Amino acid sequence: MRSLLFVPGDSPKKLAKGFQSGADVLLIDLEDSVAQAAKQEARDCTAGFLRETVDRRTGPKLFVRVNALDTGLADDDLAAIMPARPDGIMLPKSTSGADVEHLSTKLAVLEALHGLEDGITEILVVATETAASVFNLGTYRGKSARLAGMTWGGEDLSADIGALANRDEDGRYTDVYRLARALCLLGATAAEVTGIDSVYTNFRDEEGLRREALAALRDGFTAKMAIHPAQVPVINEVFTPVPADVARARRVVEAFAEAGDAGVIGLDGEMLDRPHLKRAQKLLARADAAGI
Repeated sequence: MRSLLFVPGDSPKKLAKGFQSGADVLLIDLEDSVAQAAKQEARDCTAGFLRETVDRRTGPKLFVRVNALDTGLADDDLAAIMPARPDGIMLPKSTSGADVEHLSTKLAVLEALHGLEDGITEILVVATETAASVFNLGTYRGKSARLAGMTWGGEDLSADIGALANRDEDGRYTDVYRLARALCLLGATAAEVTGIDSVYTNFRDEEGLRREALAALRDGFTAKMAIHPAQVPVINEVFTPVPADVARARRVVEAFAEAGDAGVIGLDGEMLDRPHLKRAQKLLARADAAGI
């Protein structure tokens, strides 16, 4: 999982285009990009798209972003789409790990009702969209085996706070949002799930997107969301390990294996310890997922 592309759930044309975008995951949206009056139309459109593509799974994984649990709309969303077998559900405005437990219980009931394998539907959470949720980013560990990733967002959070903007004059997030980003990454790591960086909203600024994606990779994120198909190639490129790094990681793993239970080894004149091994193993896992 490197790139996750948002697509409105009420647009067959955009859904078809998104499916061909090269994204690893389509985030089919029933929430923010769908008007209140169009919710049922979006559910029907999304369910139809899922049914049409369920047997063509050489493309992206198909996740559906439902409406938040406290809106009264999520149950109708799930009832409409679960018979069509989505790969997963994205939960927006999650306030804590308890929300993941709540959603997981709902999914278990619907899987049983529709003859789906228990636990097959994964969960992604947007975990920083309210001020209260930022204080609970350490509560997701162990809440559900379905949880596959955590991401953050600055737009809803800035609205909740009442901020005038979430970026400074240079286009960089201000301290409040950098804090939410960092805590989300730590929360995802603690929960042993994928840390997913937020969207870059200026889809015409390729260099800005690349710069932000590289910073996310540097800090430990291994995926990033997109709002336009044109962003997908850049995100995939940044988050795909380069051959030289993969080769180096393999040499590190092999050197530790040959050394037995050593805590420290020497390789190419450099002293390496267990954190270096763990880093190399994570990079190889990403390379395997990308087919390298």
